[in-house]
Amino acid sequence: MPPSNDPQRAPLAPQLGARAWRAFKARLATSARWLKTDWRQAGPPALIALLALINGLAQISPHFLSLRVTLLGIAQSGADGITGLEDLAAFPHVIVGIGLVLMVPGLLMRARVAWVLAIFLGIVSAGLALWAAHRPDAVFILSGVLLLALLVYGRHFTRSSLAASSLFALLGVSSLLIYGTLGSLWFGAGYTPPIHSLPTAFYYTIETMSTVGYGDIVPHTLHARMFTVSMIVLGISVFATTLSVVIGPVIGGSLKRALEGRMHSERRRNHYVIIGVSSLAYAMWKELTGRGVPVTVIAPIGHPSPYPDTADVITADATRDETLRLAGVPHAKVVLTLRDDDAENAFAVLAVKEMAPGVKTIAGVNDVRHVNKIRRVQPDVLFAPQLLGSQLLARDLFDEPIDNETVHQLLFPQA
Repeated sequence: MPPSNDPQRAPLAPQLGARAWRAFKARLATSARWLKTDWRQAGPPALIALLALINGLAQISPHFLSLRVTLLGIAQSGADGITGLEDLAAFPHVIVGIGLVLMVPGLLMRARVAWVLAIFLGIVSAGLALWAAHRPDAVFILSGVLLLALLVYGRHFTRSSLAASSLFALLGVSSLLIYGTLGSLWFGAGYTPPIHSLPTAFYYTIETMSTVGYGDIVPHTLHARMFTVSMIVLGISVFATTLSVVIGPVIGGSLKRALEGRMHSERRRNHYVIIGVSSLAYAMWKELTGRGVPVTVIAPIGHPSPYPDTADVITADATRDETLRLAGVPHAKVVLTLRDDDAENAFAVLAVKEMAPGVKTIAGVNDVRHVNKIRRVQPDVLFAPQLLGSQLLARDLFDEPIDNETVHQLLFPQA
């Protein structure tokens, strides 16, 4: 077929090309915005976690073989397997490296304790590298970059993480056990009886760290006594810090929730109570809070909640008396049961009526076939959105008048 000479079809290809180019640029700009947003949210923690992992592996890898030989010698010959302090020089580097690797999950979770511990390990790592090489080397530079990134992006690490706290506790206790066991072997001749085997050194370390002190192994030289004092002081410090870091947030969080629940319960007066997490319940909560009205929500257990963290939400069974008391139902203005299940709405109305018969109840009806059934529980007001929509549409089709009184009668058919 010969090419067309129609002047109207000639510019069609350039127009399609220009349109495709504009679409490509729009997609590229959207992708760039998404990448920028993702970087702001998850980029800094991921970058710092990667730096910590690289730094940790750089600390471990050069000393792995020598550490393996030393450990095998200690396991086979006990104290005789340590020929000099140079055999023990690899342990600080490896412990710091393992600590940095252990902090990676906590940094990815943006845990504050992981951030603090990573700063401490980064400083120790830089100091060890400078002490060992007597000049800035690759490990020193990596530690400096890690510390700089931690300080610049410190605002991203604000979460309290039990997992990161547990890693901190594990690292502290493990480091102290290694320190005590190897030190006991090194100063073993200064004890009565002498410590020459790895199991005996481990036993004495546990005995000293726990401040039990059976008296079966006693230091008699100055170096052995000073080392024992250091183990006692470090053991008490590590255990106290571990308890405060791991158990403290758990107890503190429970106490905080209990106090906040009690304070909320005392403030819940002359408010509105919404029972449910349905779309209608959320829309009603948004409308009421937008008008400056105090609202308390009772959300069912096991259902995802659409409400923000700032909302006053109680996750519990709405038919239990203690839940209704906690929500302040006896002092509420109105209780709205807006769950997706009409039977659950009916049970909730019965529970509210039994506890606070003077409080106004509004029962939502999801299926118009259940209107008469829910009337039997005698809520003050029935709210049937489907019935309302159908009647308003019918009145509009037949040009029937719709005024405020008509809308109220349709919106809230009296029970």
